Amino acid sequence: MSRMAEAVLVVHVGVILFNVFGLIAIPIGGWRGWGFVRIFWWRALHLGILGLVALQAVLQRACVLTMWQSDLVRRAGEAAPDTPLIERWVMHAIFRPLPSWVFAALYVGICAYTLLLWRLVPPRRPRDLR
Repeated sequence: MSRMAEAVLVVHVGVILFNVFGLIAIPIGGWRGWGFVRIFWWRALHLGILGLVALQAVLQRACVLTMWQSDLVRRAGEAAPDTPLIERWVMHAIFRPLPSWVFAALYVGICAYTLLLWRLVPPRRPRDLR
């Protein structure tokens, strides 16, 4: 179970890096003419994941991956944190806890930014790539 929890953590970090990469690469790629930032399925996946994160935060629900990892850690007989991964990272980085509404507002703002990027750097549907 402990190895599975570590695997879920690796996937979770990968999802976070994917999201952050998209937030940076899409506007730069739109400006620089990078074709991959207009791939429809990639952009839809990026927006969908960020939308799910924002919705979970607004509903004050922990991330599905956080809950899954915590459950696996507990099943392995270890103590598991209940706070979301990003919240733990931020708390460790600034050494003071922030209320959950701050994270909800942050995630909703990031999701709104991603929607704006959808408009400013529109993806191309597969039929448009020919």
